[in-house]
Amino acid sequence: MRFYLLITFFIIGSYSYSQNISDPVQKHGKLAFEGHLLKDEHGKVVRLKGMSLFWSQWQPQFYTAQSVKLLKECWGVTLVRAAMGIENGGYLKNPEIEKAKVYRVIDAAIANGIYVIVDWHDHHAEDHLSESRVFFEEVSRKYGSYPNIIYEIYNEPLAVSWKNVLKPYHESVIAQIRMNDPDNIIVCGTPQWSQNVLEASQNPIKEFNIAYTLHFYAGTHKEELRNEAKLAIEMGLPIFVTEFGTTNADGDGKVFYKETKKWLRFMKKNDLSWCNWSLADKREASAALKQGIEPDHIDSSENLSDSGKFLLRILHKG
Repeated sequence: MRFYLLITFFIIGSYSYSQNISDPVQKHGKLAFEGHLLKDEHGKVVRLKGMSLFWSQWQPQFYTAQSVKLLKECWGVTLVRAAMGIENGGYLKNPEIEKAKVYRVIDAAIANGIYVIVDWHDHHAEDHLSESRVFFEEVSRKYGSYPNIIYEIYNEPLAVSWKNVLKPYHESVIAQIRMNDPDNIIVCGTPQWSQNVLEASQNPIKEFNIAYTLHFYAGTHKEELRNEAKLAIEMGLPIFVTEFGTTNADGDGKVFYKETKKWLRFMKKNDLSWCNWSLADKREASAALKQGIEPDHIDSSENLSDSGKFLLRILHKG
């Protein structure tokens, strides 16, 4: 059946994948980390796989129910990431506009039975602590009872201290969320663009169901970063790859198929969940779509970039 679907995809240019597969949230329910392993409410190890949307203020056209529906039904994702931009005309300037985009994605994820990462997409969140707390208080109050929700409370910190800056920031936002939501996953950004998971593993946060962010771009981050991640995993650190790219770290250049496959094997071996960057039509190699593609047309192979076609094949393999 799967072979037939893939043949259909290449012949007629459109595809359907998961119409006969039960909703992931219905199947797995509440998720929780046990050591470094993510498990469902039945105690079974789970690996979520999906797509991240682009910065909400710059690619708002994909923050729709239709995009989420097609990602679930045609791409076979179990996870979508709403990357709410904070600076550069994002939430800090237009909080109600940006929240509305994220809430559309959350509502669509719940309707389609998939998991959703609510991402505070910021590089300076320690400077926006009060705004972050207000936002996550509202999100957790509104959606904290749904098992679909995963909070990503700081996308990519820069070269700042884990002990003195990031850990206190995370602990403050976690406390705000836990007032409304005692048990859904909270993912915490790590130093150096969410790559230094090893530092976090040496001084972890003492709270329930906390994970730590690992980001990589296959053309830039290679064996050295995998080795550091492996050491952190061996120390029991729960890692969540909320963003990875098939290209260089700037999102451009070419698709590094060989290096991406090395990372995919690493994530499979270590049971790591992931989101690919990104469902966007920006003129860069990491974008999964060709330029000018509308949300209604992400179900056609002719509208996907090289990276998009590659990720689709990976997602369909399961």
